[in-house]
Amino acid sequence: MEFGIVGINYKKAQLDVRDKTSFTQGMKLDFLEKASSFGVEQVMILSTCNRSEVYYFYENETQQLQIQKIYEKMFQDIRLDKYLITLSGKEAVTYLFRIAAGLESLVLGENQILGQVKEALEYSVTMGHSGKELNKIVRDAVTCAKKIQTKLKISEKPLSVSYIGIQRLNEICRIQGKNVLVIGSGKTAALALKYIFEYQADTVTACSRNYAHARLLREEFPGIKIIPYEERYEAMPECHIVISATASPHLVVKRECFSPKKPLVFLDLATPRDIDMAFAKEPLVDLINLDELHKIAKENEEERRKLVKEGGKLIEEDLQETVDWFLSSRMDPTIASLQQRCHTIVEDSYGYLNRKMELNQREQKLLRKVLNASLQRLLREPIQELKHLNTTDEQEEFKKLVEQLFQI
Repeated sequence: MEFGIVGINYKKAQLDVRDKTSFTQGMKLDFLEKASSFGVEQVMILSTCNRSEVYYFYENETQQLQIQKIYEKMFQDIRLDKYLITLSGKEAVTYLFRIAAGLESLVLGENQILGQVKEALEYSVTMGHSGKELNKIVRDAVTCAKKIQTKLKISEKPLSVSYIGIQRLNEICRIQGKNVLVIGSGKTAALALKYIFEYQADTVTACSRNYAHARLLREEFPGIKIIPYEERYEAMPECHIVISATASPHLVVKRECFSPKKPLVFLDLATPRDIDMAFAKEPLVDLINLDELHKIAKENEEERRKLVKEGGKLIEEDLQETVDWFLSSRMDPTIASLQQRCHTIVEDSYGYLNRKMELNQREQKLLRKVLNASLQRLLREPIQELKHLNTTDEQEEFKKLVEQLFQI
């Protein structure tokens, strides 16, 4: 039995290709049933916006090719030959470990993929298409990923300038309990509002040139107060923080229109700038703009890349244990057959001796125990050797030899 992977991901396939190779629930069931018809019983499907991959165990090259054909036929509207990845053996196991840890993600080190891997395995288990090997290999990958998350904390180096901006805000002026004004109603403004509420701001006010768009924000954030765009300057004296994220080609907060009388922090998330750079000279004002945030994001990305290398080393440490277990487990059927042969011999010998000798109940138990212990002692070392064979070629060679010698 061997572990294999087939599918596509963002590294080789652009978004329009990935969109066309996404698995629906019905397609997942269809794939599992078709795989089962070729004797492939352990299959896990991981379908996200960045990848569409199938993880499976196969017995021979024919099954491996059949799985690839099933995958290609699932998505006949597109030629997959130049996008498809196929991995097997230790290379495939390593890839799964890196996937679970977020080391193969578009956003390096992100945590969301770990939950998606766990859900994919749960689906296979629920549908009856998992087993000892798939459960073991995926759960080992998940355990390793959790260790990497705990030790390296890669995801704590944010890459989103909006989130970095809010973090920087909180460093300068603790957001909890503060009054905040958000100017703008697009995606960036909505993201800023989300983070502001996570940091437990007190009063949050929003405004936009398009008043109707601003009011739509209240559907997602019921606690915000909406004011007309023209009243933004009147609202600022009551605020501790002002965030601007509009698509305006001109400044929306001008120095000549507002003079701060108390400490105030501006966060400018717009390109071009929304907030007058003249505020940076004001002693009561801290001004954070995208230049500063992009610099931090770049530093964080470099730090993530370094941590990803460390994560790869941690994977290598844990990976070998899983590979060794898998190599050993391949010999389980042969070992089980040996044990069964041993049991048969013990029972045959015990039956013969028990008929020839007059034994009491205690002596009968002792006889069976001694016979079994003697044969187990004889088999102990051969079994240990079978468990520690290092290659599939060696395993196949010894498996045939054992089956021939012991007639199993």
